[in-house]
Amino acid sequence: MTTLKATDLQIFYGKHHAVRDVTIEIPENRITALIGPSGCGKSSVLRCFNRLNDLIPGFSLDGEVTFNGENLYAPHIDPVEVRRRIGMVFQKPNPFPKSIYDNVAFGARMTQYTGDMDELVESSLKRAFLWDEVKDKLTKSGLSLSGGQRQRLCIARTLAGDPEVLLMDEPTSALDPVSTEKIEELMLSLKTDYTIAIVTHSLPQARRISDVTVFLNTEERGSDGIIGYLAETDETEVLFENPQLEVTKAYVTGRFG
Repeated sequence: MTTLKATDLQIFYGKHHAVRDVTIEIPENRITALIGPSGCGKSSVLRCFNRLNDLIPGFSLDGEVTFNGENLYAPHIDPVEVRRRIGMVFQKPNPFPKSIYDNVAFGARMTQYTGDMDELVESSLKRAFLWDEVKDKLTKSGLSLSGGQRQRLCIARTLAGDPEVLLMDEPTSALDPVSTEKIEELMLSLKTDYTIAIVTHSLPQARRISDVTVFLNTEERGSDGIIGYLAETDETEVLFENPQLEVTKAYVTGRFG
């Protein structure tokens, strides 16, 4: 079953046509990796799925983006509600200057959660593989944690908001190998309950954790500069082992460019 879908997606920033002709599906309870060279629009495409690009001056799009079949850009759709149901984890861990407890509880308080807050905080930290490391210091600042712990705290904060989808924009690029491994294990465990899409520059990471891989490439458009486009998408094993296009083969084997 398809959770998110982009059809004939065109992304613009002002007059600059940044991404063209992207049609992809993000399947339910699987991990989809977006890969490609710098400037190909991976993050721009990812942010279309929870309307974060709306916050960038000059942004506009053509085409259609749907969530469970509903047009996310229809006039009656509330972008804030979209971002609650489709959570985002960023490249740089960004805990709030609050306690660990208050970081996790933040979103639930904003949405006037009426359940047991202690239970929600504990369950969210457990799902983020962080509870055992912080259960005795919940009143300490989230900024006191290590980089990998901060990222898992941010994931716990997102999970506490009860999303259906997790978007992750290079969530391990600023982390050491041990922390990266923990985040990857976490993502694999979470796909049982969530649909996940991740942008990554790491081809080994895409190969290790994703079920589907989307390869975006770039091309020169004269005075318009570089534009990103969808080159190829397939099951991860197929795309890495038997890609249909030579440019895909060159990229995944390290001979690109």
